[in-house]
Amino acid sequence: MIFSREYIGYLARRTVKHLIDAKLITTHDPKGTESKVAEALIDELSLEDRINDEVRVILEAYSEEMRKSGAQYAEMFKKVKTELARKYKAVL
Repeated sequence: MIFSREYIGYLARRTVKHLIDAKLITTHDPKGTESKVAEALIDELSLEDRINDEVRVILEAYSEEMRKSGAQYAEMFKKVKTELARKYKAVL
């Protein structure tokens, strides 16, 4: 993940404060709302990490074929990652 958990917590606090100040949400438990927002942010931000891990597993399974055909790992990584992002409807 590209951000620290502390920064994500900060983003969650600022987001909830902004939404409350703008009267876009009301909550009786701001801390609980901040926690839920932080969890959602972490889940979204870690999606790319999960996709990268899945790409590595896929490419490892095809490593021998890639070596024989002369395929470049970086190029194949990018192609497989693009396909997985499309599959998961992720914007990376």
